Amino acid sequence: MSIDMVHVRDGRKLALENGFSKYLPLTKVFIEETPTRFTERSQCFRHIISYLIIAFNGDTTPMAQEKINTDIVTLTRFLTEEQTKHKEATGDFTLLCHALQFSFKSIAYYIRRATLINLTGLAGSSNTTGDEQKKLDVIGNDLFVAAMRTSGKCRLLVSEEEEHCIVFDENPKARYAVVCDPIDGSSNLDAGVSVGTIFGIFRLAEGSQGKQEEVLLPGTELVASGFTMYGASAQLVLTMKGGSVNGFTMDNALGEFILTHPDMRLPKSRAIYSVNEGNSLYWEKPVKEYFDSLKYPLEASAKPYSARYIGSMVADAYRTLLYGGIFAYPADKKSPKGKLRILYECAPMAMVFENAGGQAVNSRMERMLSIVPEHIHDRSGIFMGSYDEVQRVIETHKNALKSA
Repeated sequence: MSIDMVHVRDGRKLALENGFSKYLPLTKVFIEETPTRFTERSQCFRHIISYLIIAFNGDTTPMAQEKINTDIVTLTRFLTEEQTKHKEATGDFTLLCHALQFSFKSIAYYIRRATLINLTGLAGSSNTTGDEQKKLDVIGNDLFVAAMRTSGKCRLLVSEEEEHCIVFDENPKARYAVVCDPIDGSSNLDAGVSVGTIFGIFRLAEGSQGKQEEVLLPGTELVASGFTMYGASAQLVLTMKGGSVNGFTMDNALGEFILTHPDMRLPKSRAIYSVNEGNSLYWEKPVKEYFDSLKYPLEASAKPYSARYIGSMVADAYRTLLYGGIFAYPADKKSPKGKLRILYECAPMAMVFENAGGQAVNSRMERMLSIVPEHIHDRSGIFMGSYDEVQRVIETHKNALKSA
C-alpha cells in the first residue's frame, strides 16, 4: 500500500490522536513528490487536513466515540437507595446483602480460575441430598458460611451442602435467615457450562430462638431472593418482596456489580420450552400431553415450540427470564416428589419469576410460593416462566383431571 493510501486510511486516526503540528512535515512530502501523481496526493492531503481541522475545532462527529456513563448504579448504591425508601430500616438487611455480594464475587473469581488452580473435579464426598460434591461446591459453601457468620446479621443459614441448618450463636440478635445453593449445576463445571448461586432471605419472627424449624416457611415469607449466574460474565438477579426484578453485571475492572437490566419483565408468552426430555419415559400423562402439544400442535398453521435446555437451572432460568417461555423440572415416576429443593431453589426462583410478571407452580399445579417444606431439604417439581405459558400447563392438567 502506498504512503498516500496509508495516510488516507489512517489520517483521521493519527490526526485526532497526535495533533496537527506533528503532521506539518507532510506538506513537504506532497510538494516534493513528482507531479505525475499530484492529483492523487493532493486529494489524500486534503483528507488529512480536513480531519485535522475537525479535530482542532472540537468536532469529532466522524469518529465513533464511546459514550461514557458517569452515573453508574452499582449494587452497593442500589441497596443504599432502597434502604432510604424505608424509614423503619435499620441497615441490617443492607449489610447482609453486602456480605452476600462478597460471596458472589469470590465464587465468580474461583470459577474463572478453577482449571488453572486445580479446582475442577470431585472433592471425594457427597452432600446431604446425595449429589457428588465438586471441589468448588465445598469452597463455595465455605465462603457462604464465613460471609454470613462475619456479617453479624445472619442467625440461620441453610445450604444444600450442609445436612443441618447452621445456627450462628455468636449473632443472637440477628433477625435474618439465609437459604442457598452455593453452586447450582456444579456437575457442569468441568465442561465450562454456566453455573450459579441461588439464594433467599427470610426475616425471623420476634423472639426467635434460632432453631431449624423456624426457617420452614413458604416462599411468600421471603423478603428477598435471587440468583447469580457465572458464565461469560457474572450476572446477578435480585428482587425484594413486592418489588421489581433487577439485573446486575459484574464489572471486573471496577470490582462492582453494575445495574444493567433494571425492572426486568417476562414476555407474557413465548414459544420456547426448557426441560430434560431424557426423563420423558417417567413423566405422568398430563406432563407428556402438555409437551406433546408444544412439539406437535394440532392447528395446521401453528409452529412447534423451540427447545432450549442447558442442564443448569440458573442458566436455563436466566435465559427464560430474558426471552420468555417456560422452564420445567416436573416430578415423575422415578422422583415422585421432584428433584429440586423447595427452600433454596424453587421458592427463591418462584419469587423472581412472579415479581417479573410470570408464574411458578409445582407438579400439583399449586402456587410454588405457597408450599411449606416439610424439612430443609424437601423437594418438589416446578413449572415456571411466562404467565400464559404456565397457565397453559395448568389448563392441561385441569383437563386431564376432568377426563380421568
